[in-house]
Amino acid sequence: MKKLLYILICVTTPVAFTACSKSFLEMVPLGSQVASSTSDYDKLMNSPDFYQSRNAGGWQEVVLMEDDLAAEDGLFSPVSQHMTRLFQWQDVIYYPNDSYQRQPLLLSGLMSNMYQLNKIINEVMNSTEGTDAQKRSIRAEARATRAWSNFQLINLYGKPYQAATAGTDLGFPIITQADITVTEFKRGTVQEMYDFIIKDLTEALPDLPVVPAIRTRMSKPAVEGLLGKIYLFMGRYNDALPMLNAAFNDLGAGSAQLYDYNQTMGTGGSFLPMDPNLGPTKGPGNNFIDLRESVLFKVYSNGRYNGNLYGNNGLVLTPQTAALYGASDLRLLLYTNKNPDGSLNAGGRLRKYGVQYTRYGLELSELYLLRAECKARLNDQPGAVADVETLRQHRMPAADAAVPAVVTGDQVALIKFIIEERIREFAMEGYRWFDMRRLSVDPLFAGITFTHTLYKKDGSTTSYTLRQPDRLVLQLPYLFMQYNPGMPNNP
Repeated sequence: MKKLLYILICVTTPVAFTACSKSFLEMVPLGSQVASSTSDYDKLMNSPDFYQSRNAGGWQEVVLMEDDLAAEDGLFSPVSQHMTRLFQWQDVIYYPNDSYQRQPLLLSGLMSNMYQLNKIINEVMNSTEGTDAQKRSIRAEARATRAWSNFQLINLYGKPYQAATAGTDLGFPIITQADITVTEFKRGTVQEMYDFIIKDLTEALPDLPVVPAIRTRMSKPAVEGLLGKIYLFMGRYNDALPMLNAAFNDLGAGSAQLYDYNQTMGTGGSFLPMDPNLGPTKGPGNNFIDLRESVLFKVYSNGRYNGNLYGNNGLVLTPQTAALYGASDLRLLLYTNKNPDGSLNAGGRLRKYGVQYTRYGLELSELYLLRAECKARLNDQPGAVADVETLRQHRMPAADAAVPAVVTGDQVALIKFIIEERIREFAMEGYRWFDMRRLSVDPLFAGITFTHTLYKKDGSTTSYTLRQPDRLVLQLPYLFMQYNPGMPNNP
C-alpha cells in the first residue's frame, strides 16, 4: 500500500494560492513550502482550493449517479466514456487502457487539499508571532475542513453507514500527515472514519468564530450544521437536532439568507433575464461569487466547455421527478422543455438549464430540510412542517406552500415528503447520491430501487438498475490501485 498520497498529489499539479499576497505562498512545489509565522498559515487557509473547484467535471461524477435524472440518447451519447459508465452504474469507471486516463477530479482535489490541511494542523501551533487563540482558530478551521473532505470521501468509497456493520465495512484511508515519504496506508473501517470526522469537528468547534472574517472560511454555525447532517446520516437523530438548532441560533443577521423566488423570479426580478441556455443569468447558478444562501460555501464549476455543461449534455429530469413539482413551484423555472438547439423535447421532458456552478457545501435551504427531517423522525411533526414551509414560502406563492394536510398528521408520510422536498430543491445537483446511499439502509425505505432510463430517438428506451449494495460505493480507480497494490478494492 505504497505511494498513495504521492501519486494523488502529483496528479493534481502544484497548488497556486491566488488569495495570498505575492510571496513564497503563491506557487511552490508541494513539499517545499516553508510557512513559519501564524500569518503564513492564516494565508494558507485562504486558499481558493478549499472552497472552489474550477476544474470542470469533478462534481458531475456525483450528479450522474443520482436517480432523479434520465438521458436523451442523441445528446448524451457523444459524452465521455467515463460519463457513460457513471450513468450506467458500471462496476469499473476508469480502465487502464482508457484513451483519456485521469484520476477522478473530486478525489484528486480532496487529496491535494488534505496535504495542505494536515500541514496546517500539524505545524500552526509552533508558528511564530501569533497568539495562542489565533493559532487554535486556524487549526480548528483546518480540522473542520479536513472533516468535511473526509465526509465526501467516505460517501464515495465507503459503504453507507450502518451501526451494525460499520466496524467491519471498509472505509477510506485516514491520512493525518503532510509527508509524501510515508509509504504505508490502510483503509480502516467506516466506523473509524466517522469517529475521526466527528472528533475533528467537535474538537474544532470551541475555537471557531461565530462569524468568520471571510465568508469562505469555516465558522461555528457551519460546523454545527455539518455535525447535525452527519449525525442524521448516521441515524443519530437525538444527537443531530441540538447541533442543527445551534447552527440556526448562531446564524445571525448578515449571514446566510434564503432568496425569495417570488421576488427574484418575478417581473423585474434580480435573477433575470432568462438565457435560452443558461437560464436565470443572474441567479446563483451563474454567479460564482454568490454566497447569500451558503452556510458553508463550496462551489464546483460545471464548466461551459469540454462538454461539461451538464444541462446541455442530454440529461433530463425523470418523469417521476418532474411530477414532484406543483405547477406554481418557481423552481420549475430552472428547467426547460427545449433542447439546447431550441427545439422542443419530443417527450416533453425537462432539462436543467446549463448553470455554471453547483454549491455543494451546506446551503441554508438544506439546513432547514435537515432539521425538518430530524424533527419528523423524532415525532415533532408541527416543528418539521414549520421548517419545510419556511423554505417552500421562498420557492412558490405562499398560498401553495403549505404541506398537504394528508401528510402533516402521518409521521412516515411527512418524512417521505421532506425527502421529496430535497429532490425538488436539489435535483441534478449531486445531493441525491448521498440520500440514495442512506435511504438504501433505512427501514422506512426498505426495498427501494434506483434506475436510469436512456430515451432513444425512435421512442424506445434502455433502462439501467443500480446493483445494490456494491454500486452504492465506487471502486477505487485504476491509478490509485496501481500505486497501492496491497490495498483491497471495493467489489
